[in-house]
Amino acid sequence: MLDAVLFDWGGTLVHWEWSLEVLEAGHSAGLQAIGHDPRPELAQVFADRYLPLFDVPGTLEEIGYPGVVRRLLTDAGVAADDEQIARFIEAEHEMWYPQHQLDSTTHALLETLRDRGLKIGVVSNAFDPPELLRRDFERLGITERIDLAVFASEVRARKPSPEIFLRALEGLGVDAGRTLFVGDSLATDIAGAEAVGMHTCQALWFHADDDPEAPEPDFRAFTQMDVLTAVRRLGT
Repeated sequence: MLDAVLFDWGGTLVHWEWSLEVLEAGHSAGLQAIGHDPRPELAQVFADRYLPLFDVPGTLEEIGYPGVVRRLLTDAGVAADDEQIARFIEAEHEMWYPQHQLDSTTHALLETLRDRGLKIGVVSNAFDPPELLRRDFERLGITERIDLAVFASEVRARKPSPEIFLRALEGLGVDAGRTLFVGDSLATDIAGAEAVGMHTCQALWFHADDDPEAPEPDFRAFTQMDVLTAVRRLGT
């Protein structure tokens, strides 16, 4: 039996289209917000030197995304205090907001699950400030359709760390064994959720992750509405 369904965010409920041009636009908006001219070369620097840090366990947990931005600007010769870093990130984030692409059935899926009496949550590795992420949720119509969102930026832990999953379970007041986790990444979403005792469903509608070192999910969903098949099989 199920009491709740938890979802990953990026690559599961929402998709982003990234490019160097998008990075450059965000950095330019951030620099202008703190009184500096655009620096187009920063996009390539960020992609080469700082983006790989997102895949190093413990790095973002230790320094946070503001710390990454501070390093980027310092290396570029731009001095910025905490308030300026916050303004940079907010302007950058706002420039990147249009890259969000919800699947056409996202709202319908969440509403159907809630109609079944299930609690709904999102567990995201996003490291942007949580107030900006919650603003995105509000604008995208997600807030009103879920009960809880937990972000790595506030927990200072990323999937597959048990801590971020356990925070969500505690917040919803549900047991892991009565919860289904839906995510696209085998190594972070599926492995992490399985480790704390949740049922798992791999999301395949945006892309198909194939990691031979990661555990197999209990279910696979080729469309968002296929999640309902997993829910029916587990029972509510």
